[in-house]
Amino acid sequence: MADELTPETPEEEQPKKTHKQRKNGLYPGVSDELAENMRTGWADTELHGLEPIAQAAHTAARRAALSARFPGDRLVIPAGRLKVRSNDTEYPFRASTEYAYLTGDQTENGVLVLEPTAEGHTATVYLLPRSDRENGEFWLSGQGELWVGRRHSLAEAEQLLGIPAKDVRKLAEELAEATGPVRNVRGHDSVIETALADKVTKELDEELRVYLSEARAVKDEFEIGELQKAVDSTVRGFEDVVKVLDKAEATSERYIEGTFFLRARVEGNDVGYGSICAAGAHACTLHWVRNDGAVRAGDLLLLDAGVETHSLYTADVTRTLPINGTYSDIQRKIYDAVYESQEAGIAAVKPGAKFRDFHDASQHVLAEKLVEWGLLEGPVERVLELGLQRRWTLHGTGHMLGMDVHDCAAARTEAYVDGTLEPGMCLTVEPGLYFQADDLTVPEEYRGIGVRIEDDILVTEDGNRNLSAGLPRRSDEVEAWMASLKG
Repeated sequence: MADELTPETPEEEQPKKTHKQRKNGLYPGVSDELAENMRTGWADTELHGLEPIAQAAHTAARRAALSARFPGDRLVIPAGRLKVRSNDTEYPFRASTEYAYLTGDQTENGVLVLEPTAEGHTATVYLLPRSDRENGEFWLSGQGELWVGRRHSLAEAEQLLGIPAKDVRKLAEELAEATGPVRNVRGHDSVIETALADKVTKELDEELRVYLSEARAVKDEFEIGELQKAVDSTVRGFEDVVKVLDKAEATSERYIEGTFFLRARVEGNDVGYGSICAAGAHACTLHWVRNDGAVRAGDLLLLDAGVETHSLYTADVTRTLPINGTYSDIQRKIYDAVYESQEAGIAAVKPGAKFRDFHDASQHVLAEKLVEWGLLEGPVERVLELGLQRRWTLHGTGHMLGMDVHDCAAARTEAYVDGTLEPGMCLTVEPGLYFQADDLTVPEEYRGIGVRIEDDILVTEDGNRNLSAGLPRRSDEVEAWMASLKG
């Protein structure tokens, strides 16, 4: 990784014509002759006649709805800034969900500002322009074009996004002088928050965040297409994993993680969350993302993973697979109980139903099984009232899905878990049973077995559609599917 001239200060904070040297860089400076040489001899690479991004009409509609909800208020929605991973290396940038939802843009330092007018709002997206060739920024700055790649010019961004674009480097100064009511989405850009510190309140900012969370509950046509695309890639990623289970046995869960990640990076932007590649007793840890354990024939593999599309919509799918291709009797018993529970939950997903209905339906089945197996004393209604099944079911049965894997998380409780399902909502149905390896209240044969089955379900006008139906769920179908992939 080259390191000769990269400065330590962010590009937009550097002096106009000087660039801070790295402490132990091999070049002591830049001669006047070299600086002059680097200013000239470059072709014009400006792009013209660009087509708007696929979601441009949808993002415009979303901004119009936002404008109508907060008349008279200046609205500030930042994309966020690069975060340091270690010393002078950064994490890959992922724009804030709110910003990407309203603009379709994904570049760091971007800020969407809606200025109030008599008719509503005027939207402007503030972005870093292309690197300056006159002052050497394009080759001397750590975020310059020759170091990290070309950014779109402001004119190009306007064509792509359908929003007027301005230079973001003076925005903080302008916002600091702004008057009138302001709302800001917090937690993404400390520079913007400092500029607005005396102009905003937590209460008003939270109202904006809550609105944008609830606005994402019902997906438009573009979003549904992206979610299906994410799920389809995820299905292929699961197939990839099954084909290399022998290599995972020779190494570790990391081989499974890496295999799925390859599919996510080839067909999408990234994984939508840290992949859970939990073999054996690790399946009983709900968010096992260390993925450093052994993969052994005879154990189960709980794989919970999702591809994130280039537009930042993610799938969230789980299958619990027999590593050797065949469930043992006790594994099948537990798996089939979870499958039956999931079937009941999926059947309860329909327009007009309460969001909680699918959870209640799934939990009822699992409670029945636990009583039937003698692990809990009935009646089932008593078990559910006291929540006794939760020792082994642990978590809720699903959540909203979209640009965040746990989408709409800031929504009001009455609009989310106490709300009603509508066509266009997308959610997961993911019951599970987890018998910890050290749980002395269950027979020894149960211990160390964890099973979860998760699918992405779209609420339709007349019921639901399983977006992830391309992956088998029934135990015998899973075995036949694995055999076909290995054979």
